[in-house]
Amino acid sequence: MVKQRQIPKATARRLPLYYRYFTYLYETGIKRISSAQLSESMKVDSATIRRDFSYFGALGKRGYGYDVENLMNFFKEQLSQEELTNIALVGVGNLGQALLNYNFRKDNSMRISAGFDVNPGLIDTILEGVPIYDVKDLVAQVSDQKINVAILAVPSDHAQDMTDKLVEAGVKGILNFTPLRVTVPPGVRVHNVDLANELQALIYFISHYTDTDQEASMDEE
Repeated sequence: MVKQRQIPKATARRLPLYYRYFTYLYETGIKRISSAQLSESMKVDSATIRRDFSYFGALGKRGYGYDVENLMNFFKEQLSQEELTNIALVGVGNLGQALLNYNFRKDNSMRISAGFDVNPGLIDTILEGVPIYDVKDLVAQVSDQKINVAILAVPSDHAQDMTDKLVEAGVKGILNFTPLRVTVPPGVRVHNVDLANELQALIYFISHYTDTDQEASMDEE
């Protein structure tokens, strides 16, 4: 993959959305789409799309629009979708098991390859094709399997301890489903997913913003 100059975080967060949508268009037999059609279908302002795409050079052609297959392959390359990423799941409770059941079935470039828990009833079992290990073996297993991405789905009072172990094992990215904002050293990225916060924010937006205001706020994230 050709290394691009660093792009804004808001743009980076939209890249998977573009990839999924162009993949959807390709699978439905659509060969090209105009900027206006893309904006309307994705519910993303056309100026935002053009600005996002401008960071990567000329992705479309005036009077022609966007070639669906080319753009699908382009964003696939940008997101390293041609390489398999193994993911560790720390915490195999209700949320963890739901994630195992899903296990990115529609995306062959990512998979949960190892789970970790303290429950003796889960340790040394296989759930949805994924082996579950004792959390005591986390550092050794993650290091040996060369896993550099992890999902954290443990109780909040264990979040920092598990994060420290993941960092020790060499993990570079953590998707944190706990309410706790964990501390990591430079070189490790954490993305926090707080479902309660997201729902509360959604309810607030419904009550206080128009559709136009909501789209503008999404573009500024």
